[in-house]
Amino acid sequence: MAATDAGADATDASGPTSSAPIPMAMLAEVTHRCPLKCPYCSNPLELVRRNEELSTEEWIDVFRQAAEMGVLHLHLSGGEPAARRDLEELTAAASTLDLYTNLITSGVGLTAERVAALVERGLDHVQLSIQGADAAQANRIGGYRSGHETKLRVAEWIRAEGVPLTVNAVVHRQNLDDLPEIIALAERLGAKRLEVANTQYHGWAYVNRAALMPTREQALRASRIVDDARTRLAGAMVIDYVPPDYLGRYPKPCMGGWARFGLNVTPNGRVLPCHAAETIPTLRFETVRERPLAAIWADGPAFTAFRGTDWMPEPCRGCERKEVDWGGCRCQAFAFTGDAANTDPACSRSPLHDEMRRVAEADAAMPRDAAFTPRAFA
Repeated sequence: MAATDAGADATDASGPTSSAPIPMAMLAEVTHRCPLKCPYCSNPLELVRRNEELSTEEWIDVFRQAAEMGVLHLHLSGGEPAARRDLEELTAAASTLDLYTNLITSGVGLTAERVAALVERGLDHVQLSIQGADAAQANRIGGYRSGHETKLRVAEWIRAEGVPLTVNAVVHRQNLDDLPEIIALAERLGAKRLEVANTQYHGWAYVNRAALMPTREQALRASRIVDDARTRLAGAMVIDYVPPDYLGRYPKPCMGGWARFGLNVTPNGRVLPCHAAETIPTLRFETVRERPLAAIWADGPAFTAFRGTDWMPEPCRGCERKEVDWGGCRCQAFAFTGDAANTDPACSRSPLHDEMRRVAEADAAMPRDAAFTPRAFA
């Protein structure tokens, strides 16, 4: 099916027409297995085991359904997607379906031969994570002895294959002071794009919030550093910056608006409006083993819960920004207030905004190298 503009009507697999917009991107979390133990990981605390994962055939069918819906971008993620022995087969199937494939990886588990094989099978782009500017810092945060050194080699292999590289650096109090060195590292690795993303407090990151929250001074300095680097590197490297929610004035639009542009599929086939949606226990999620992907997107209860603006309470309902930030983050609203329908407290118009600021300041007062709980299977 040819892709159409977002916002047009979509037809689900059972026939009836839906007013749901056509999704542009799908995040396929093909596994939760990962050798790294990053404390900021947004994967759920209850990780999906290997024996629960979708099979190769099931994933390929999900890709087919996504392509028929009009999805253009497929993000192969995890956990660490290289832990799947069928990653090359999954990539080839996605390429055959004309999906633009982006591998989101720690690099651990890749070899020069695997990188070449993935590119040969149609891989379009790689997003490589880094945990810090140097090996000692990065390996401490990632919890993997030689992880940083592995990433440097993987970046060389990617560059040798001529595939565009994005470097993703999740930043927090324990590495934000090293942002200039992180930017310099991305330059050396030949990245076309750098994503500097302040930690989003879901999953393991929420557990470790007190060890990760940046100070206001760190956040302000980081903004200046990013602005200067964007000017200096214009035309050479694009820098995306995700500011810290707890220290902002307005919330970020969750996924460009809940169930408007993208969807996630978990390792066991659960379909989510965003990667952290499972943190909201009042929502009911369906799986691709139960219903077609298009039907879930069109009228699944988790997708219709906060799509559009009709669900919004005041002050969101009467706000001129309601179709700018789309109510902010529902997962953050639930985590902080206990009700996913409340105004995101990251918004200055929320009655709990000042409380969020106080929490951030208290967390940021912890030592820079405060201990954290590593991501792990229970």
